[in-house]
Amino acid sequence: MNWKIVFIGGVVYYLTFFLLSMVGGSFIHSPEGVLGALYKETASFWRPELQAEPPDMVALLKIWVPTGLLSSLLLAGIYSVIRSSLMGSAIVRGVKFGVIGWIFGAVAVLGYWGVFNLPTKIWAWWLIEGIWMHLIAGAVLGWVAQKVAPVKA
Repeated sequence: MNWKIVFIGGVVYYLTFFLLSMVGGSFIHSPEGVLGALYKETASFWRPELQAEPPDMVALLKIWVPTGLLSSLLLAGIYSVIRSSLMGSAIVRGVKFGVIGWIFGAVAVLGYWGVFNLPTKIWAWWLIEGIWMHLIAGAVLGWVAQKVAPVKA
């Protein structure tokens, strides 16, 4: 495992996901977004901080930042181990890793889909959002990893 990739790549991966979530958040998750009305209809499923008017973003960020950062460090660590088995340029390897990450995320979503009684539209949009976020964040991780710990193509 390459610790430069874990820490530098992980932080960059997290920041990329965070910035992308701002775009997805405004279009998909805001009260006026694609899922806004469904989130109101299924309010009992969501954290109380999301139900506040306005939502308590400080409290949510205290949860979201540590869990997101830990997840990103873990993913960057996995990438540092498997990247040499992915073919192509650094960015292509990162995109391929993004596909792998999305597949694992999709497996989790599909598993929870059968457990939680949320509308299909929510699950479908979460899957769609995950595709572009993982592909872009993976490409950035691949590029950063090549800068901090070059591997021969």
